[in-house]
Amino acid sequence: MSESKYHNIDYNNAIQLVRSRLIEYQPRRIHQQGIRNAAVLVLFLKRESDEPNLLFTKRTDLVETHKGQISFPGGMADPADEDLLMTALRETEEEVGIGSENIEPLGRLDDFYTVTNFIISPFAGSINGKFQYKINHQEVAEVLEVPLALFLTDNYFEIKKWEYKGMKFDVYFYHYKNNVIWGATAFILNRFIHNVFEYNPAPKPITEDPRNILYLTENKNRNSQDKI
Repeated sequence: MSESKYHNIDYNNAIQLVRSRLIEYQPRRIHQQGIRNAAVLVLFLKRESDEPNLLFTKRTDLVETHKGQISFPGGMADPADEDLLMTALRETEEEVGIGSENIEPLGRLDDFYTVTNFIISPFAGSINGKFQYKINHQEVAEVLEVPLALFLTDNYFEIKKWEYKGMKFDVYFYHYKNNVIWGATAFILNRFIHNVFEYNPAPKPITEDPRNILYLTENKNRNSQDKI
């Protein structure tokens, strides 16, 4: 078993660490015309104990994409949004009822290009003050509050080789009770933990998902050919 030196960090110190690391961090941004933009929040919350938790949503089978999967709160950008942070805040309030007045933004993370043709821009934040969930049951089947410590050890982490377009790539899985966090959410989470808490349970951590680099290139080529 391995674990991060921050495995037992308390809530206030965790927030201070995230804030200080992300102030200096230059996130990788992906710009691609014709691709849908989305934004999510890696959101910290505190309950009775001093233990930091991360908030996830389990999607219903009624949503358009990623049915039944566990994700960060967030969603599609709207033309009326001032920026992608506003997208993440607006979508979080729409999905689970936590308003922007209760959320302190802590910084931006690397963009991620999904195989379902989204560019996801993640932001970190913390919930301040008392709040109550107001769950949009059309989109959210369940809210999960997962201890940060679960992601700072390799006890609940797994790597599987998945095939994509004839090539095999590493896919990350985090296990929490009867739930599995995987796909884009697990990769964004893995990069966040790596950059902020200096820990990665993967034996050969990747800085970018090579599957998505190929996919992005394919889309660029296809879009160029479509314009000819």
